[in-house]
Amino acid sequence: MTKKLIERMNKEFKELEYELKTTLPEEIGRAAALGDLSENAEYEAALDRQRLLQSKYRDLQKRINEVAQIDITRLPNDRGGYGSRIELLDLDDDSEVTYQLVMSEDADIKLGRISVGSPIGRALMGQREGDEVTVTIPSGVKNYEILGLKTYSEIEQDL
Repeated sequence: MTKKLIERMNKEFKELEYELKTTLPEEIGRAAALGDLSENAEYEAALDRQRLLQSKYRDLQKRINEVAQIDITRLPNDRGGYGSRIELLDLDDDSEVTYQLVMSEDADIKLGRISVGSPIGRALMGQREGDEVTVTIPSGVKNYEILGLKTYSEIEQDL
């Protein structure tokens, strides 16, 4: 799971790098050739795009380094943590839902993948099967009971 995320991020990083080093300089050159740079909207737009991409490039590089440093051997085997799949009973409406705790880059609520940094994700970190959890979310307060838990190591063994 972490390897796939890093691969995806590296691909995006290389695409950004190509655009910054190849595509954008050509675009800036074409715009500069149009004449007076002080009143050249195309030139200003290209420079603005360059600044935006440089910022995104630095942020992505930093994030790749952070994710690469995750030591999956140190993830808990008995409680919620990164990669865990957690089955919950919503105590407010008696419905069941399953979430997998993932990095923000992998979050997709339609697939049941929530960020470890989200309110629910943070509340589930360190919890065990049978625990009751109260979470404050933007729409109010949710109360859950953890019905089942599969940790990262258990999920990786299933693959």
